[in-house]
Amino acid sequence: MLPFSFEWVWDAGHIVFMGGLWYALSILGIGMAFCVIKTVIDVSGNDEQHH
Repeated sequence: MLPFSFEWVWDAGHIVFMGGLWYALSILGIGMAFCVIKTVIDVSGNDEQHH
């Protein structure tokens, strides 16, 4: 059952599930965006800092 299907009914179970799904996806997306941005900064950063 998909949200654009005619049989979809927005009851409490669907709202909680979809809210949890989008919460988890947003946390994963923010984490991956942070990693990508940090990688770009580290790669294009100063060459003076060697670890």
